[in-house]
Amino acid sequence: MEVKIIAKHGELADSIQETMTEKVSKLPRFFERTTGIQVVADMSHSEPELEIIVSAEGTSDFFAKDKGTNVMVALDKTISKIEQQLRKHKEKLTEHRKHTPKPTDSED
Repeated sequence: MEVKIIAKHGELADSIQETMTEKVSKLPRFFERTTGIQVVADMSHSEPELEIIVSAEGTSDFFAKDKGTNVMVALDKTISKIEQQLRKHKEKLTEHRKHTPKPTDSED
């Protein structure tokens, strides 16, 4: 799985990038078919704005965006949002499988 971190209108320290990578690398535990994660930090505002885009097999991309007093606060808020989306999608898939009709054996 590829993790890409992009900083717009500013730079992120290496330690912050490593922490971001470490945190978003845990997202596939919510949906195993994750193929890539992109984190975009926009530093042009007084409050940094963060976007996370998660690509997965067989479904459209998941997207979350939030602001915070600093980059790490924005990251935590955004991760919370994306985790909720991934959890809900996985639930939909597993619930769908549970309700499939079972074949009946009719002995006439």
